[in-house]
Amino acid sequence: MALQWMILACVVAAEAAVAVMLTLPAPRSVRKQIVGLTSMLLQPFAGILPFAAFQLLDIYWKNEHRLMCTSEICTADERIRFEKSIFKAQRNVILCVSACLLYWCIFRICKYNKDIKALEETEKRLKEEFVLGTARCI
Repeated sequence: MALQWMILACVVAAEAAVAVMLTLPAPRSVRKQIVGLTSMLLQPFAGILPFAAFQLLDIYWKNEHRLMCTSEICTADERIRFEKSIFKAQRNVILCVSACLLYWCIFRICKYNKDIKALEETEKRLKEEFVLGTARCI
């Protein structure tokens, strides 16, 4: 059971590292390579989204069918075990949401960088056309 959460934790850590790499200032050539590599890896890494969603559904189902330990007949050990399971479920929900949110952030950062690159190319082309147009007029 813990393997899936370990995998998800590793994916969240990797996504956080990639997000940090994308947001740190870097020379244009390095940034271009990082964005290109990340953009190529985004599609295969999209598999984390249904995995995280399935894990969230699993947590919800287990929460709905969990035995409640709220009465006086529960022992201290049972109550501690119940509270531990609640804390683990909350931690796992945060992990799933973090995986989805970080993936979305990385996707948007890559898209913004591509849009900026396209705008820079358009600006350069328009400047060249303007310079050629004014040279013809003179």
